Amino acid sequence: MCSLEKLNDKATQTAFDKKVVSVTQHLRAYTNHRLYIAESTGIIPKNMYTSNDLIDEGIAKFYERGYNIDDDISQIKLKLFKIVDNDLNELFKNEAFHKNTMSTHSILEEELDGLEEKFTVDEDFDLIMNEELSDISYKQDQNNDVFVYDNENEAIKSAFEISDISSTRNKHLLGKIYTWLPLNVSGIVDLFVFGNLSFDEIAKVKSIEARRVERVLELAIEDFKQHLR
Repeated sequence: MCSLEKLNDKATQTAFDKKVVSVTQHLRAYTNHRLYIAESTGIIPKNMYTSNDLIDEGIAKFYERGYNIDDDISQIKLKLFKIVDNDLNELFKNEAFHKNTMSTHSILEEELDGLEEKFTVDEDFDLIMNEELSDISYKQDQNNDVFVYDNENEAIKSAFEISDISSTRNKHLLGKIYTWLPLNVSGIVDLFVFGNLSFDEIAKVKSIEARRVERVLELAIEDFKQHLR
């Protein structure tokens, strides 16, 4: 191979590598929030896992499995999201398996009694849930406030159509509602909110139909909005 061809190949690879790096912004936000939820609900120990490590491992797997140098950014993004999302699912399952767990249903009932508010998860969720994740349960410290978002978090405010999440009540309710959602359901919400993925993109990452993704988000976001009015 002549020097010019080598330079062209190197330039092509460099351009591809830059595309890989460029798609990690929303992937990092998504991974950070999934780890945050898992830590706050007691599925994984605090500060044991980092988004950087998970994403670096995901990128390594992406290259190891072979890639098409001509893939565009959207194709690379979906492949990386799918790899990291699968790794997160496996991590949560493995960690939860070793715990003395409390069912999510029991936690929901106790939290409802404490807040004296009626909240139900639509039965359609059961039809949409990934079977492998629907059995995950967790134990949480119910006296702690979790998921206290930054007041100016535009992703949260835009997705849930909330003008103000600065109040203590709204922060508390936002966190509690998030913990009540089954992990796989909140994962779909996070792919939409923090991953900035479309319905079709989420469907590809989760290997489910786009109409199911849309239904999950409609139900979940409507419940968020109703309680945060």
